[in-house]
Amino acid sequence: MAASDRDPSTAPAPAGWTACLSAEALARRLDEEINRAGRQGTPLSCLLVTIGNLEELSREHGAELAERTLEYVQGALLRQLRAFDRIGRPSGNELLVVLPGADGPRGETVARRALARLRTIKIEADGRRRPLRVSVGLADWREGVGSDELMAQARAAARAETGVEAAPGAVATSPPALGRPGPA
Repeated sequence: MAASDRDPSTAPAPAGWTACLSAEALARRLDEEINRAGRQGTPLSCLLVTIGNLEELSREHGAELAERTLEYVQGALLRQLRAFDRIGRPSGNELLVVLPGADGPRGETVARRALARLRTIKIEADGRRRPLRVSVGLADWREGVGSDELMAQARAAARAETGVEAAPGAVATSPPALGRPGPA
């Protein structure tokens, strides 16, 4: 973690801590927000945060450190979000942030701020400090796009940011710190 950060195994839960939505609860919440955006004609963005070396941490230092690291990352994200934004865990090394009412520029602002914060986190294990490998993908909802497709766009954007298995049409912005899907 950054010099000012504490080890996630000893760090207290951040103020305003809320439970991370499970994959099932996240899917329901995302569907609700898509329905609301469609009815009200409001924007919706999703930010997918992937921690690339979480499995490595788990394998080398135990699942507990990996879980606490993910919880710590969630807490760091919460500090960058509005009270009604939601964070869920679609898979073991991912966090999805649902940003109701956030259009492309607002979503990108949140994504860049979150990414800047997350890249300062370093994990200390076995006397060594190592950074987290974090990638962020941002996808904006549009009419006719369902929750599975929106999440797939965010994943493709995150992969484009790291250069891993980039989907056709997925591009990274400049500087290459934030993945975004290409035009539809």
